[in-house]
Amino acid sequence: MLDFKPQPDGIKYLYDACRKWFTIVSIFTGPVLFVINAPFGRFTLNGQSIFLLDGRKSWIVMELVSPLTFIFTFLKSPLSQYEPVFELSFAQYILAGAYLTHYLNRAIISPLRTPSRSKSHIIVPFSGVLFNVLNGSLMGTYLSSPAASVYLSRTRPSFFVGLSLWAIGFAGNIIHDEILLNIRRKANSKSDGKTSRISGSGKTAKGNEGTTSEHYAIPHGLLYKYISYPNYFCEWIEWFGFALAASPLPFAAPSLSDGAKILSFPAIFLESIWEPSSLFAPKLTPPWIFILNEIVLMLPRAYKGHRWYHEKFGNSYPKERKVVVPFVW
Repeated sequence: MLDFKPQPDGIKYLYDACRKWFTIVSIFTGPVLFVINAPFGRFTLNGQSIFLLDGRKSWIVMELVSPLTFIFTFLKSPLSQYEPVFELSFAQYILAGAYLTHYLNRAIISPLRTPSRSKSHIIVPFSGVLFNVLNGSLMGTYLSSPAASVYLSRTRPSFFVGLSLWAIGFAGNIIHDEILLNIRRKANSKSDGKTSRISGSGKTAKGNEGTTSEHYAIPHGLLYKYISYPNYFCEWIEWFGFALAASPLPFAAPSLSDGAKILSFPAIFLESIWEPSSLFAPKLTPPWIFILNEIVLMLPRAYKGHRWYHEKFGNSYPKERKVVVPFVW
């Protein structure tokens, strides 16, 4: 069923502007994170400060922003206000459910099951809220848009392949996180409060938490045999699958019959930075922006965390492990 509701261009302009600057700011923030440590987890700051917040509570508040803004924009469907309005398809509801399932675990289930969390500097939840407002709003806006309705109205193999990858990545992320949680549970179960040896982990170490009692050990099992951050790698698989199911591939080669230039990915991106927001990488939809931003923002932390493991555990840490991509890096 189709309905027409004429709308102003302001919403489309805002959508494109957010899409453009959300991408650009993340891409230029990534290299900075190779130089500085985001102050949470094993890199949290020592001592006492009014800027240090409860790790669990601040995490829950920060992550809940994404599903809440997603639900609001998905139900409101802002881009449908000026364009033909299509009834949402079953595929759109499936993808919305996948997005919300991830954040149900990330924002509520996982932090509540974590035995303890380091304090977090206020800059971390503040940055997280900004990221999640943009990501949740853009994702909900896109998935409820006429463009998504048209694309997802046809049955495509990419939808089923992508959804399968999403499920595999989601399960892998939870399983590898559970290995880390078990290390912390075993450490917390020791009644003497001292750093203890954990079976199969080689050595244990205390992080930079100062007044907290967080313990870290060498994780083993599954993809930990190959990389230091399989939970990150699985999350990338999850959101790559989601993007593959939800949207056409970004930066698809233009048709030569249109007289268009054939450019590489970096060339297209760099050229489009200077374009107006409405012309910025038009095929780069929010699902692809999300996976791109995840990689550029999480890669530096994985690299620095990998180095931290080697510094803390020395020769006990498996030398054959890569950082975050098996057999590659």
